[in-house]
Amino acid sequence: GAPNVSTATAVREQHGHDESMHPCAPPDVVVWPQAVEQVQELAALCHRSRVPMVPFGTGTGLEGGVNAVQGGVCFDLSRMDAIAELSLEDFSVAVEPGVTHKALNKHLRGTGLWFPVGTVGV
Repeated sequence: GAPNVSTATAVREQHGHDESMHPCAPPDVVVWPQAVEQVQELAALCHRSRVPMVPFGTGTGLEGGVNAVQGGVCFDLSRMDAIAELSLEDFSVAVEPGVTHKALNKHLRGTGLWFPVGTVGV
């Protein structure tokens, strides 16, 4: 519905660039899925229709990865921000894609652990 989908020019332009030197290349539409099942449905629909998909986190990348050079659908994953599981024993945490470093470190406060910028895990 409307709060989870936008074709507004300003929203599309916001999602069509990051911190890189590349010029803005906005998507045709921006969607905000809030669950894995929604991402799966949207991805299946885009695949069937042969429409490009562009994932968007915070827009702070330096590579131009969010630029929708062929248009398509931007998946803004910022609303998928749950921290699902924390294991202090093996220093691992399972998070949804919208969890920021700041939010994760706030969650970790008091555990003796922290998540430094630049670390990536799978």
